[in-house]
Amino acid sequence: MFYIRLFLVCLLLWQTAGSVFGQEPVRITLEDGYSFEVDEVSKHGDEIWYRQGSIWKQLDRPVKKLTSLNKDAAAKSSPDAVAAKPPVAAEPVSAPAPLPIWIYLNGGARVRVDEVNETTDGAWYRRGNVSMFIDRERILRIEREQPVVAAAGGNAWRESGWTSGNAGIDNLIRVNAARFRVDPYLVFCVIEQESQFKHYARSPKGAQGLMQLMPGTARRLGVRRPYDPAENIMGGTRYLKELMDMFGGRVDLVLASYNAGEGAVMKYGRKVPPYRETRDYVKKIGKRYGIDGRKPREDNDEAAVPQR
Repeated sequence: MFYIRLFLVCLLLWQTAGSVFGQEPVRITLEDGYSFEVDEVSKHGDEIWYRQGSIWKQLDRPVKKLTSLNKDAAAKSSPDAVAAKPPVAAEPVSAPAPLPIWIYLNGGARVRVDEVNETTDGAWYRRGNVSMFIDRERILRIEREQPVVAAAGGNAWRESGWTSGNAGIDNLIRVNAARFRVDPYLVFCVIEQESQFKHYARSPKGAQGLMQLMPGTARRLGVRRPYDPAENIMGGTRYLKELMDMFGGRVDLVLASYNAGEGAVMKYGRKVPPYRETRDYVKKIGKRYGIDGRKPREDNDEAAVPQR
């Protein structure tokens, strides 16, 4: 019994001797930015221990800041309180992000952008670090989103920044993009450029459906009904995945192959073929998607038209 009491006394002395803030809640912020709250923090030599409930654990990751959650102990809440350094001023609170802007396109699609400047010919918009121009005839309207106040217990507005205007199509894009591990926004950009989300679109060359699959390509991809949105998007997304694997994720070559055929890209040394239509195609989608949108030299453009 004596040894048990002695052990408990020693344990109590160990817990309290190196206490940084005393027995009070503390927020621990690690160097990587992760933070969490504990009931007590204690320092023993170079070791930092913390208590949650009745369990003590040792910190094995670098500490950036210890902040007392007791207002009376604010003077101890410096980033290096363990080393008893002077407190550091709190980081400034960043301003809330600006509300997004929606550009509605003819055909039902829309895109969320950060900034837009309208002109008589169309509109320049910025999405992240990418700027792009849309012709006036493609724009239905432009709306600036209004602040949303969530109801009690409810969720605020959430979107991924794009939609075709059809929930079913959006879901098919996301499902197939996840299935084949392709960025859904890339699939969206391709469909909007190819068909503007028209189910029964058909090109003069015979490309069919939302993703404008050529008959031979559709058969190879297992698409029996090219005008069925589910089969068409499945086949087109699978094709994008094949091209991604073929060209090591080079989106410009993927887009060039989608427009002119992978054979044309291979023919010109795994480069964007010198077809004006194909280069415009890569530039338009690539700029919108976020890759380098600089147009290749045109002094050697050929008159040959893309396979699609």
